Amino acid sequence: MATGGIMAQKTRRIIDGDGHIFEDSEGIRSFLPPEWKEASIGNMFGYWPPFGSHLFFALNKVPEGAFKDPGFDGWVEFLDTQGFDATVLYPSAFLHFGRIPDLNLALGVAKAYNNWLHQAYLSRDSRFKGMAMIPLQDPKAAALELRRAVTELGMCGAMLTGVGHKGELGTQEFWPVYEEADRLGCSLALHAGTHAGLGLDHMNIFAGSNALGHPLAVSIGFTSMLLNGVFDKFPNARYAFLEAGVGWFLMTLERTTRSFGAFPPLDPDKQYLQLAPGENVADYVRRHAKEGRIVVGVEGGEPDLAHAVRSMGKEAFMYSSDFPHEATKETIGEEIGELLSNEELTEDDRDAILYRNAELFYGFNLVPAKS
Repeated sequence: MATGGIMAQKTRRIIDGDGHIFEDSEGIRSFLPPEWKEASIGNMFGYWPPFGSHLFFALNKVPEGAFKDPGFDGWVEFLDTQGFDATVLYPSAFLHFGRIPDLNLALGVAKAYNNWLHQAYLSRDSRFKGMAMIPLQDPKAAALELRRAVTELGMCGAMLTGVGHKGELGTQEFWPVYEEADRLGCSLALHAGTHAGLGLDHMNIFAGSNALGHPLAVSIGFTSMLLNGVFDKFPNARYAFLEAGVGWFLMTLERTTRSFGAFPPLDPDKQYLQLAPGENVADYVRRHAKEGRIVVGVEGGEPDLAHAVRSMGKEAFMYSSDFPHEATKETIGEEIGELLSNEELTEDDRDAILYRNAELFYGFNLVPAKS
């Protein structure tokens, strides 16, 4: 592993495109309707799925220092120590939010989470940026909550859950969300997290379901959105695909380029993916990435990152810390150090990955952090 990451961070700009909070259950509950406290069995099991599916119940070691809630003060210290200009916050337990079946509960919990995140983090330090939770279980309600979160709470956009909701993300039932994001010109990010229902339900080693679940969930959502033409139908929105590395991206592009070329759908109404003359699927995605509409989260130490940059362009990748999940204060410095010492990347590549692409994707301009 490369060393000296923290020292290098002091001399350059870095925006964390994907950090995590640990939900404060009592804080979020305070934003729920009072009568819900006595509703059904919510007071026994809580109002949202616990962190992880049944696949998370396993005996395995955890990286030292990982999965510990830093709280607001710990996050501030982390930003100060690392010298990051900003971080964009995503949930932890709520990565599984798509599995709430009750539509009223899903909307209520989404609103409560967004209000809590704004109060607990976003309003207290301008370096904290937020991505809203929206109830994809009810796309019309999700669109309304997206608008509220962006226009009233100042969030950058919303997170899309990878699995749990009905249907695939590219199909028309989810278009109200994309229509609203298009009107707002905001960001939507598909984030991996829950692995149930992906063919891994009986995998007995957690490392296996964790390794495969993240890229499978992201690849399925990306492919559905791609082939159904979402990126062209709603061009003012921007789309990210987070916490699955770069291998899934290259594999999915290789396979969809080949399969769409061999088996293009009969499409008399031109409602699916439309390629420009002489363009294949990989070319299409490369074009959208270059225009700032598609970006993939990376942590810096991926062995195929330089190859992916050469293949898809520096605009396609955005640094994501994943702190404080598997990533710790120590390992983050090492992974950034690997990115900085990668001789196959140019300085322009590094700057694009470490801050420029995040600025463009999330739609904010920042004053650089003091060194």
